Formats: sequence, C-alpha cells, structure tokens
Amino acid sequence: MLRQAVILVGGLGTRLGERTKARPKPMLEIGGRPFLDTLIDELDRYQIFDQILLLAGHKAEIVETHYAGATRGRAKIVVSRETEPLGTGGALVHAAPLLDQHFLLLNGDSLFDFNLLDLVARAQGGRVHMALRDGVVGDRYGRVVLDGDIVRDFIAPGAGATGPVNAGIYVVDKSIIAEIAKLPASLEQDVFPGLVRSGELRGTAYRGYFIDIGIPDDFARADRELREKLQRPAVFFDRDGVLNHDSGYTFETHKLEWIEGAREAVKAVNDAGYFAFVITNQSGVARGYYEEHHVLALHRWMADQMALIGAHIDAFEYCPDHPDGTVARYCRISDRRKPAPGMITDLAQRFSVDMTRSMVVGDKDSDMAAAQAAGLAGHMFEGGNLEAFVKQRLKPADKG
Repeated sequence: MLRQAVILVGGLGTRLGERTKARPKPMLEIGGRPFLDTLIDELDRYQIFDQILLLAGHKAEIVETHYAGATRGRAKIVVSRETEPLGTGGALVHAAPLLDQHFLLLNGDSLFDFNLLDLVARAQGGRVHMALRDGVVGDRYGRVVLDGDIVRDFIAPGAGATGPVNAGIYVVDKSIIAEIAKLPASLEQDVFPGLVRSGELRGTAYRGYFIDIGIPDDFARADRELREKLQRPAVFFDRDGVLNHDSGYTFETHKLEWIEGAREAVKAVNDAGYFAFVITNQSGVARGYYEEHHVLALHRWMADQMALIGAHIDAFEYCPDHPDGTVARYCRISDRRKPAPGMITDLAQRFSVDMTRSMVVGDKDSDMAAAQAAGLAGHMFEGGNLEAFVKQRLKPADKG
C-alpha cells in the first residue's frame, strides 16, 4: 500500500516576478490561503497517506516554519531542505533517505482534480506512472505520445501537436534515483527520456479541473476560480446495510462483509467528481458493546480495502450516542444521530459541498429522514449491486 506523498516545492518561480522573490511559489496565497495548503488538504481527503514530504529549496525556511510539527488527518508533514538548487531530480536524490520505495510525487505549483487513487491502482508496470491531463487546448504545454499506457515520446511546446499533457503527478519507484548521474538534474529532461527508451514510463489520461500557477495569467485565474472549482456534490452513504451487510453492531474487521459492488460504488462516486462520505449511527458505543477506537480502526481498515481498487471515502462520520445508552457519557440525545441531520450539516461546514446536487444513500427510514431534514435527495437501497444502484443516480461533475 502506497503511504507517502511527496511534493516538489523548491523552484524559484521566476516567471511570477516579484511575487516569488520573498516567498516560495507554492506558499503564495490563492483564494485567501497558501496554495500548498490546498494541495495538502486535497491529499488528506484520500485517507491513505501516513506522511506528506515537502521538498523545499527557495525560501525553504518559510515552508519549515509554516508546517513545523504539522499533521493533516493521519499524515505527518515532513520538510526536506536543499541548501542549493538541485532540480526536480536532484531534490529526490537529496531526500533519498526519507523516501519510501514507492511514493506519489506532485508538483507544488499545479493542481489536478481527478481520482488520485485510480492512478495508484493502475501503477503496476514501469517505474514511473504519470497522470496526464486530456483535452488541453493551446501550445503552452508539451504533449505526451502514448501507446496504450506506455509513453513513447514527448513533443515540445509550440509544435502544434495535440494529445494529453503531463500534469505533474506521478507514482514513482525510488529506483529511478540510480538513473541520476550528476546534479543538478531534471526528471523531465534527464530521467524520463531514458525511461521512455526502456519502456518503463507509463501514463494514464484523465479529465478534470487543472491549473498551473506558474505564469501571471494562470495565477490570477486560479485566484479567481479555485474555490468554486473545488466545490463538489456529495454522496452521503449510510454504512451498515449499504456498504457492508448489517450483522448487528459490526466493529470487527474479520466479520465485515461488503455489499456486492460497494467498493466499486464508492469509486464510481470518486471518478464522477463527487465527495464520498459515510454517515453512520454507532449506538453500540453507547450500549457498551465496543468503544470509539474500534469504530476508528474499522474505518481505517475499510479505507485501506477501498484504496486497493482506487476508491476512497473523504470522511467517515459516526454518532456514538443514544438516549438509552448504558455508558454515561454517551447516554444523550444528539442532533448528529439520524434521523437528525447533524452529521450531514457538519460535513457540509467542513467541506465545500454543493448541496443542490448531493444525495443520501441509505437503507432505513431514518436515513431518508436525515436527508429530508438536510434538504437533500434520499435514495433507499433495498439490496442488490450497490455500484449499479449508485451509477444510475450520478451526474458526473463538469470540472473541465
């Protein structure tokens, strides 16, 4: 299981002029906050990363100060600081002792809104698997020539070619560091050509919102539109009886049985550009059958099992309370317990959710009542294949 995300944040950003003389490009504010904060929050949604490693160079002390001791969800943020510019390949050489054998690598000055875990799940062959942005118009970017998923060539910007462009996101095998003979070194210029010749560079093209803040016009465009572009509709899944069979107070991984098509349904939601949330009543905590840490452990296990097929839940919400509970601190009425809408409204406050296009998928009247109270469409799942059930109700978000 891939557990590490690495972000390149060391470039000089000279095309942005005065803006980057005092601050690293990824630390410039876009939409009222550092662009790098947005990238890290996007990674946190996937709930599989234990570490986010920042490869800092220019004005690295700003990155170090901002993220000192920081965590996002289950991920610890670590900074590797270069003392001199080494290029994108050199940054990996410098950080080699900190790198996992396999890791996700991202440019710190661009954002591509697609299902990252689909790329991770596909990265079975080759030593680097690239995410490519399909449908880009114009000559600013170079183009990538694919044969199936094998990268055969790169065409320089301005050549009038069509085809997908390199989106600056890669699943990487650490062994590529051995290909770097001298520093400074560029991944694109010094490493990738050799991988093309050996057939070890792969790529998959995706659609989705893409922005690179490296030039003034696109920097200004990102500042105007990023917040709106990252607003998504959501599917709020009940858990027991929808994602897994309801065997009565499920809390042990070896007893959980997935509903047919459950993980695939979540992936369909991810691929369509929706948030995927779980909202589940867990009165077994209030009744003393198990404890909150059991719920958290089960949800982490479920996240790992979903990741194996390229699926993820953006957030698991649960309510441990019940007015008839036997554990005193949970014996209470809660506005988070369905049929009340508290878990839904809490998620809508934490995430940028387009509530007008969102829905609840549940198997009980209390799920439908929670949906109605939150002003959402409710869909009653009565069994069968959850993937087919959900796909009939999805309208893919346009994130071009």
